[in-house]
Amino acid sequence: MASEHIIKVYDEELDELNNTIARMGGLAEIQLANAIQAAVKRDAEFGAEIVAADAKIDELEHQVQEQVVRLLALRQPMARDLRNIVAALKISSDIERIADYATNVAKRVIALTQSPAVQPLLSVPRMGALAQSLIKEVLDAYVERDIAKAMQVWRRDEELDEMYAAYFRELLTYMMEDPRNITPCTHLLFIAKNIERIGDHATNIAETVHFLVEGGPFRESRPKGDTSSFAVVAPRPAKRPEKRSARGEKTARE
Repeated sequence: MASEHIIKVYDEELDELNNTIARMGGLAEIQLANAIQAAVKRDAEFGAEIVAADAKIDELEHQVQEQVVRLLALRQPMARDLRNIVAALKISSDIERIADYATNVAKRVIALTQSPAVQPLLSVPRMGALAQSLIKEVLDAYVERDIAKAMQVWRRDEELDEMYAAYFRELLTYMMEDPRNITPCTHLLFIAKNIERIGDHATNIAETVHFLVEGGPFRESRPKGDTSSFAVVAPRPAKRPEKRSARGEKTARE
């Protein structure tokens, strides 16, 4: 805390709110790490455990909401205290969404294990590692009230967008080469999109940290590296049928 209040319980309530956010963030990091591990190992049972674990993060979000309502009603916070409380509410919502996307990855793992393994799965852990790094760094920035660290996360999200766009095109190519790849590659597309969306919520938290410290919104436009909306993979030319003579013999087709 920047300064102590006359009522010591007030400081304790604010600390409790910040600690709940920290617990939520830690669980969300674990949720994503486990989901990526389940995807790499193609472990459906582990995926189901991850899905069940999401309830704990939802419960913590409800605790944050209750703490915020109580602080607003009883303490009538102003200035920095009010920003602290509003920021905690916003960040808890982003963390809950991050956990939801990690849970969605785990759900896709359960479906993915019912299809043959495909090579493009190797790109998932790379995307996951970057997303984990963004979550950790932005939550550290929140705890430390560090704008510089938060803005580093804000800018690095473009890296995750670019990885997703490249992976999107790679998966399209695999699906066009062999129709048997369509089902597993579709699940991988959803997994990758969930990871990319986690980066967007890390960026939201970075902007909230700026609001918390500076007292105003961050005005710059977000850098975006996701070009998947415009991705086009040209189909290969169809193989022309061979021409046969009147006696049924194959001849070269002009």
